[in-house]
Amino acid sequence: MSPFVWLDRVSARVRPARTGACLLAAIALAAAGVAAAQSTNSIEAVSVAKGASGRTVIKFTLKSPPANPPAGFSIASPPRIALDFLDTANGLGAAQRAIEDGALRSLNVIQAGNRTRIVFNLNKPQTFETEVEGNSVLVTLLDQASPGELQTPQVQRFAEARPSDVQHVMRDVDFRRGKNGEGRIVVDLSDNTTGIDIRQQGASLIVDFLRTSVPRNLERHLDVGDFGTPVVSVDTFNQGGNTRMVIEPKGLWEHSAYQADNKFILEVKAVQEDPNKLTQGTRQGYKGEKLSLNFQNVEVRAVLQVIADFTGLNIITSDTVQGSLTLRLKDIPWDQALDIIMQTKGLDMRKNGNVVLIAPREELALKEKQQLESQQQINELEPVQTEMFQLNYQKAADIQKLLSDKDQKFLSKRGSAVVDPKTNILFVQDTAGRLDEIRRLIRQIDVSVRQVLIEARIVVATDTFSRQLGARFGAQTGFTIGRRYSIGQGASLSTQPVVSIAGTTLTRETRTQTPFELASGIARPGYSDSPGLNVSLPVPNPAGQLALTLINLGSGNLINLELSAMEAENRGKVVSSPRVVTADNQKASIEQGTEVPYVTPGTANAPATVSFKKAVLRLDVTPQITPDNRIIMTVEIRKDSIGQFVQLGNGFSVPSIDTKNVTTQIAVNNGDTAVIGGIYEETIRNDVTKVPFFGDLPLLGNLFKLTGKSSDKTELLIFLTPRVVKDSINAVR
Repeated sequence: MSPFVWLDRVSARVRPARTGACLLAAIALAAAGVAAAQSTNSIEAVSVAKGASGRTVIKFTLKSPPANPPAGFSIASPPRIALDFLDTANGLGAAQRAIEDGALRSLNVIQAGNRTRIVFNLNKPQTFETEVEGNSVLVTLLDQASPGELQTPQVQRFAEARPSDVQHVMRDVDFRRGKNGEGRIVVDLSDNTTGIDIRQQGASLIVDFLRTSVPRNLERHLDVGDFGTPVVSVDTFNQGGNTRMVIEPKGLWEHSAYQADNKFILEVKAVQEDPNKLTQGTRQGYKGEKLSLNFQNVEVRAVLQVIADFTGLNIITSDTVQGSLTLRLKDIPWDQALDIIMQTKGLDMRKNGNVVLIAPREELALKEKQQLESQQQINELEPVQTEMFQLNYQKAADIQKLLSDKDQKFLSKRGSAVVDPKTNILFVQDTAGRLDEIRRLIRQIDVSVRQVLIEARIVVATDTFSRQLGARFGAQTGFTIGRRYSIGQGASLSTQPVVSIAGTTLTRETRTQTPFELASGIARPGYSDSPGLNVSLPVPNPAGQLALTLINLGSGNLINLELSAMEAENRGKVVSSPRVVTADNQKASIEQGTEVPYVTPGTANAPATVSFKKAVLRLDVTPQITPDNRIIMTVEIRKDSIGQFVQLGNGFSVPSIDTKNVTTQIAVNNGDTAVIGGIYEETIRNDVTKVPFFGDLPLLGNLFKLTGKSSDKTELLIFLTPRVVKDSINAVR
């Protein structure tokens, strides 16, 4: 016979439906005949009366005095009390009895084996006391001190409201998706003294902001089901003088809240169901429904039966679980009560789905050890099988390498894998259990890889402006001393000014032709084609010139003046748009440009060589598609251009490369465009070239200087647009 036996389970959660009552009556009547012969005692009568202070007293009259008071427990929703009479049969002849009382609605009498359970269906939550008087058991129902605490959900006072008349304001409500898939509600408050209450009501989560008003634009319904989080919707509205937020999650979830300055953040996280846990969740502690237990010298197996009835779990107890205990627990989680019982008696449990196995720790450890040793012997003796796997998307050689990895150990000691590269077929020989695991593995990884189209747009915009103003100025003078001597002054940029004194007058051959005469094409005999200048600061390649000559032939004075000016304005835009398609989690590169050659001087032992430098537009990107259809990209974009040539001597030069580069990692929604980088550069120059002293003279100083003003603006913007390529693409005919 197996050392484990099933505990009898009769649910303590009696439903008020008519079908449930009939079923209970049928169970009781069917078992009454057999149980009467097995039980040493029986319940003969029951009566209800009013005791002191209006309390309800239920009196059970038995055939003989009971050995111990009945063990019982209570639940709050729905309000019920269950008492178990051991070694007692149901002698009342009825499975249900209606009671006209303010606290008690009805009684259900259920007999299973040699045990009878009395279920009190209450109108409101009650506590109870049991007392034995001869052949009778008296059960007194007591009103709870604060019944509202059991009828309403537990409220968590997250932040206490400070005593003041200040009316708080909700400034903003935002919803975000966390990196682990949790839903995050971010509330911006007017100050950090707002009182906040949080409670769970049914499947909803309710947050009350005390003495807080909400603007009309924030009083709305947010449908956030497309974010891929446990949160379906968030409703915000006024509730009296407070603001209420109702959050509707889905599935199995848990919540946490924290506040940073004026921001209140509530996170709702999905919980993966673990069949090995009694209660689900990631937080530490006990989270089961609360119950009250009152046991006096009751067998451990009976207490485990009570917890099984309360939770609906199928509990298997080993024959070695023996002994009795006395417990009085009030309003504690049922998983904590079970933990206390097991610790007290040195027991442990193993949970598989809805079945819990309870036995001494040493017995469970020994049993698991024996199972592992037996399984190992089976694996060593089990015959091997050969299976063929036709791979569609993965290379068979890659799968073989994965299976043969010593660290992974997908294959057993007797297993092997062989590849046929022509047909891309993988042959695996191993035990049936290992082949099942390999089959599941290949089913997961031999799938079509999604592809991503990445389009980059690189825009370089330039705006340049320049203005220059220059002058050329020359003067010649002469005068006569007496009638015999003449003194003159001329100018030349190539020689120093010459002053000559001769016995005769200044000859005409030393005079120069004026710019006006040169411009008009008038050739005066005896005049040179190059005028003498005192100042020459013209504008290179001017857009316009103005020449002026002042001549006084009588005195021999000559003045030449030439003004030149230029103004230029240039605007341009260069757009580069590289595109590339790549598979998920696969790096792609594309480049276009020029390789600039240059010659490196040789030596006595080595000739000159030709080398190349790249000036290219290059895009390197590695995309990753997330489960919520977003795309995470690791991107490097480079746009190079040829700069100035650096002279090396002996006629050799090396080109410089002007580089614009950005490397980043971003997450973008499918089809959205993101600006991943930008460079703005502006250069403003004011240049003045002048003759000392004369260039600083008011007004006339402009004849002795060259002025220039320039402004260069350059802006670089990089846009990136990823798109997930659909699996089905129609061919172009």
